[in-house]
Amino acid sequence: MRPATATAAAVTTLIGIGAAAIAAGRYASDAALRTPPDRPLPGDPRLTVHDTAPGRITLTRSLAALRPGIYGLAGNDLHAVVGPVDDGVAHTADTVVRSLERVEHGTPRTGSRVRITPQLYSGTPADSLGLAHEDLEIPGELGTLPAWLVPAARGTWVITVHGLGTTRHHPLNLLPFLNRHQFPVVNLAYRGDPGAPRSPDGLGHLGDSEWRDVDAAIRHAVRLGADRVILHGWSTGAAMALHAAANSGLRDRISGLVLDSPVLDWQATLRALAAARRTPSRLLPLAVRAAQGRTGLHGDRLQEAADPEVMRVPALIFHGPDDTLAPWGPSQELAARRPDLVTLHTVRNAPHASMWNADPARYEEALRRFLTPLM
Repeated sequence: MRPATATAAAVTTLIGIGAAAIAAGRYASDAALRTPPDRPLPGDPRLTVHDTAPGRITLTRSLAALRPGIYGLAGNDLHAVVGPVDDGVAHTADTVVRSLERVEHGTPRTGSRVRITPQLYSGTPADSLGLAHEDLEIPGELGTLPAWLVPAARGTWVITVHGLGTTRHHPLNLLPFLNRHQFPVVNLAYRGDPGAPRSPDGLGHLGDSEWRDVDAAIRHAVRLGADRVILHGWSTGAAMALHAAANSGLRDRISGLVLDSPVLDWQATLRALAAARRTPSRLLPLAVRAAQGRTGLHGDRLQEAADPEVMRVPALIFHGPDDTLAPWGPSQELAARRPDLVTLHTVRNAPHASMWNADPARYEEALRRFLTPLM
């Protein structure tokens, strides 16, 4: 082969390899950035209903089915709530029996395919909890953001922000507690959620741009009479809370942060999401680079928002070592570097964004102690 021809062939091959790598990276980043709300997170197993009886349900035996605590059970046209494992009931080696607390809608039937979710409720605060609420329309950067306002007496309001794979139904778990303690609550739906504007590129940004919707909610709460706000975020919602505390024009109105399973290292979370969708390990670095190029994600912005040296308000973190999507290590480091402001409440045997579900009583007691000085 002549030198010029050989060079052209080599260049063509390299271009082909480069194009394939770009395409592979884009495909892998889709696995991480296209995580619709109210859908299973990558790695969440599908379980089979093997049997039902009054107050009990038998599920495929797995680590998910054996988790301690209380969880939602979601399937086609089904939403139920399961409580603790019942070891006193006879069952086969490949099944597990849990208490069946209630069925919100649908009927669990033998053979139904279901998944466990941290969301216990599927209706409005009034429908699910009997709590009167107002439907808010919050002016946001991309359009109107729907939210539920559950009014109460205090001048300090709580703004709740759900995270990956859930919707504003997830924070309903805590509404009875917050209402008992007389905190008005704004439960926000942000870009990409049902009823909210779509992100311009159709992708999730792990809180990097979505936090501006939290900023809009803060502004709206202040217009409605809030003296101060506490931001309570789960997963990427916790990252949004940190961004807002660092960058909002009304950050002086933020008096505290509650961060549940916070995404503090977006690259690690991207890799975990992509890997859980069976992306080959060799493509994970490409997925991170592709995600950054497509969304403008910038690690420095999150690092600056979570910088222990610049934190100004007290924060309570709920996190644990069993979270496979948002590493526990950065939460430990943040708490260790700012023990004067940051309290880490460690929760074991709980998956991502399910710290309350694992032990509601302990969670709420830790939250009560944190919130009391901020009331």
